[in-house]
Amino acid sequence: MIMAAIATPQAAEPPGLETQRRQIEALLQNYELRAGESWYLLEQRWFEQWSEYVKSGDQNSSLFPGPIDNSELFDELESCHLKDCLVENEDFTLIPAEAWHKLLSWYGQVGDQPALERKVVDLPSTLKVEVYPVEVFLCLHSNMDNAVTVQFSRVDTIQTIQKRMRAEFEVPDNAETRLWMKSSDTSCERLRNVHASVLDSCLSSGMTVIMEMRNADGTWPSSRPQIMRNSMEEQESYRGQPGVCGLTNLGNTCFMNSALQCLSNTPPLTEYFLQNAYLEELNFSNPLGMKGEIAEAYADVIKQMWSGRHFSVVPRVFKTKVGHFASQFLGYQQHDSQELLSFLLDGLHEDLNRVKNKEYIELRDAEGRPDQEVAEEAWRNHRRRNDSVIVDTFHGLFKSTLVCPECRKVSVTFDPFCYLSVPLPVSKERVMEVFFVSLDPVAKPIQHRLVVPKAGRVFDLCVALSLATGVSADQMMVADVFNHRFYKIYHTDEFLSSILDRDDIFVYELSCVSVEEDGEEVVLAVYMREHGHYRDYGPSSTSSYGTSLFGHPLLMSVRREQCTRDGLYDLFLQRLARYVRPLDPSDEMEEEDEVAEGGEDEEEEEELYRTQTNGVSEEEECETSGPSKSDENSRHEGSRCDQVQNNGQQDASDAEERAEEEAGSDPDPERCSSSEEGQSVCSSGDANTQDPADEETADGQRASETKEEGDQSTQQEEDDEQLEMPVRAKPCKRPAARKCCPLKRRKTLFTIQAVNANGTTERGMGEDGNALSFCFSSSQPAQSYVAIDWDPDMKKKYYNENEAEKYVKDHSMEVVYQQTTVQLQECIELFTTVETLEEENPWYCPVCKKHQLATKKLDLWSLPEVLIIHLKRFSYTKYSREKLDTIVDFPLRNLDFSDYLLKKTGVNGEPPSRYDLIAVSNHYGGLRDGHYTSYARNKDNGQWYYFDDSKVTDAKEEQIVTNAAYLLFYHRQDKIRHPTLPNPTNSCLTSGQPADDVISSNHEGLAGAASCVSMETD
Repeated sequence: MIMAAIATPQAAEPPGLETQRRQIEALLQNYELRAGESWYLLEQRWFEQWSEYVKSGDQNSSLFPGPIDNSELFDELESCHLKDCLVENEDFTLIPAEAWHKLLSWYGQVGDQPALERKVVDLPSTLKVEVYPVEVFLCLHSNMDNAVTVQFSRVDTIQTIQKRMRAEFEVPDNAETRLWMKSSDTSCERLRNVHASVLDSCLSSGMTVIMEMRNADGTWPSSRPQIMRNSMEEQESYRGQPGVCGLTNLGNTCFMNSALQCLSNTPPLTEYFLQNAYLEELNFSNPLGMKGEIAEAYADVIKQMWSGRHFSVVPRVFKTKVGHFASQFLGYQQHDSQELLSFLLDGLHEDLNRVKNKEYIELRDAEGRPDQEVAEEAWRNHRRRNDSVIVDTFHGLFKSTLVCPECRKVSVTFDPFCYLSVPLPVSKERVMEVFFVSLDPVAKPIQHRLVVPKAGRVFDLCVALSLATGVSADQMMVADVFNHRFYKIYHTDEFLSSILDRDDIFVYELSCVSVEEDGEEVVLAVYMREHGHYRDYGPSSTSSYGTSLFGHPLLMSVRREQCTRDGLYDLFLQRLARYVRPLDPSDEMEEEDEVAEGGEDEEEEEELYRTQTNGVSEEEECETSGPSKSDENSRHEGSRCDQVQNNGQQDASDAEERAEEEAGSDPDPERCSSSEEGQSVCSSGDANTQDPADEETADGQRASETKEEGDQSTQQEEDDEQLEMPVRAKPCKRPAARKCCPLKRRKTLFTIQAVNANGTTERGMGEDGNALSFCFSSSQPAQSYVAIDWDPDMKKKYYNENEAEKYVKDHSMEVVYQQTTVQLQECIELFTTVETLEEENPWYCPVCKKHQLATKKLDLWSLPEVLIIHLKRFSYTKYSREKLDTIVDFPLRNLDFSDYLLKKTGVNGEPPSRYDLIAVSNHYGGLRDGHYTSYARNKDNGQWYYFDDSKVTDAKEEQIVTNAAYLLFYHRQDKIRHPTLPNPTNSCLTSGQPADDVISSNHEGLAGAASCVSMETD
């Protein structure tokens, strides 16, 4: 680097000329280049004249060189810029610093010329004096037009440039800065490692180094502040409590937000970043780290959250960095907050590891040595390779004892840990709530609460319900109802673990014991659909209605020969008798239709007669049609169609038929239940499905939960005229007389369509227009789906929605099953209990020379300043997967580990072992999905807050212990710093309140959080 020098007169009487010559020549001949040392440029002409002068031996000689003059080396004397392409030993000579200082003291220097000091640089292949240093432009991000030109050696560090810029631009000492290297108009790169040299940073002449200072709100000027407010003015004027700041959900990132909020409210770690201590410890050379990028991204989030200038921060850059270095977190899928926390703590540790070069250390077994000695050795070895703020704050020490079951060999090791993963006591039973639908059509569904084996199967559920109802378990079918359709119909051998507590489970009583694929019985899944008011006519010949599902589906076992439109109509009408009333006589619209005689009619009826069996058609029903009137069916209650001779006889027959049909559709309970099996439709039908949302009604939908299949509330359905037959035809043994006769068509309440499992796609029917063509499910070969289609006006008049939604509660629902509560100390004791290793993870015994299923015991030797306890709520076994909703009662203060610690070296033999709670990560929901939130105690004012993504509310201590607690953060009492601010008054934030107040709301878990007022508008 160029050093400004003042013209120096002859400082001392020089020695003799011969002495001068010998001293300088000795320095030039014997001095070796050493990296980092300074050498000086001396103009070649002056040096040669000096050499001639000292050789002459005459101090009064005319060869006297005078003061050192390097003016010939400068391009411009004013700028002191060195000429280009100077050649050593022709234009200049290089002398070591000692020789330069001797000559300078003997002869002085001309005018204001600077000393041309140059550094020896260690290039990849050689040592060399750097004649031409790197010349760069320096400027501030806020004023890039004001740039200064400065030269730096290639061995200078970026920190040297940073210090020079701070001095040049008078940057305050407490301002946090970072540098950018600009090589072109569009290309900028961060100079992250301030300890790297100019050469290693690829900084070359002509580039610009830009310095930017962090804003007061924690953001950087070079990046747009990612905040969530209606206007920048509101954001800039906001002043709130530091640390009380939400994190925007980027799409299923609540798990990340919850973990970040807990770490943000961990005082020693947060203060470490807020005080910029991390800047000096960034490790850019650690192959196990992330080149400091994770630490910097985390620091940016923390500084923004603790600036007190934001309602909510968008952690998009942090999310991108995490996904870049951990591919499992790419995208926007839901993840485990504990897994994210584990990755983040490990990433921060490696990015901030003070150990630059990790040495190999061979671990030793205890071999009978005292625990104290072995533990100190293990911790010492751990710190030789791992030394960071994460180790200082979160790492403790286990004692692991393994015992061989065969030779009784005992192996003792001490291993570091970052968090405790403690198991929860697992119950072998679970409580399930189901709705039982009996065969009695007038009986309402009954809600039961059952105790079943947790590892049981669906048949075990049926057995438990059988004991409560008296109905055989073999006559039950279990289904999950969602959005007015069957989300899944279970086999009896499926595990109960596949049924979640939030699922709406219905158990249907069937009329038969079992339904086989080729048997006489078929299970019908029946949906309720409502037609739209308008009909669309497209370019094709078929038109379609918009339909939507409503109500509750049915499951019924029906004999195959009854699977005709008329047969099913009667079955469904009686099955719905509780909430569907029959047609009014005034609504029975009658129309007379002429059926012409013709050869085609004779052939069709003759074919119909040949295909009938025992008076009932298996594939089609009796119909009469003519060329002018097609698809018109006549209704007959008798077993055969009587031949009509005259109008008087026809009218009498119609009157009698109408009376019989009205009797058949009478919803009277006694009449329906007293019918004989095999003859009455009730015995073949199944009970109506009810899906309650509370004690009174239910809508078949899950609150805040979604299924894998979308709910299509409206869709266009194919409208086949043959499927929309409004007239039912009763089977007859013999065809009617082939004469032209008037027929009556009666109005029906609904029509029947064959559909798919979703109830959205209509399918065709038999060519005769009467027998339904079902689509059987591949998973349920003896099961098919049909839809009862209602006209909106008919539904409004005859379908009683209030009655359809009703259900009753069994006395078992009144029995209060108190949720299991365990103490946190019980979980810790379970963690330290002796266990036998699993077959998948055996231990190699050095004595037996083989793998053994040894017994293992873990003990706590030493605990960290901040202890993270992971409650293992997610249980995974060979046979089941579940989330444990057990309430763990954990103390908010004075969690004492003195009974569990083996190390006894503190005051009075007891180390500090009492902890206070500072944060909790919560998980609501089940295995497949859920939501993460967090509680945390602010380190400055001591107030508890509830963080739900971008929403932040006040919290009370009695709200913190719930069955959703997943990660617990405890701070050791001897390290706790007392709050510096008074605890704020719990009051709701209104428009007239100061902006630094936080919303206060009484809430209980997630339900309460949802009702809180948001701190900002998403």
